[in-house]
Amino acid sequence: MGISDKISNEAENVKGKAKETTGKMTDNESLEAEGKMDQASAKTKKVGEKAKDAMGDAKDAAKDALRR
Repeated sequence: MGISDKISNEAENVKGKAKETTGKMTDNESLEAEGKMDQASAKTKKVGEKAKDAMGDAKDAAKDALRR
């Protein structure tokens, strides 16, 4: 996962937490739900990036094994 992706995903997660908290404090269910959605989106992106990284690692390991 690139550093810019990590920063972007974490920013989205923090923004979602802020919205959720603000929604709870103001009794705004819509804002609270929007915050939860932002957090879920950030988590999904993070999982996807980790899977992409794992595939790259597996590809590199396979290349190394074939060179031997």
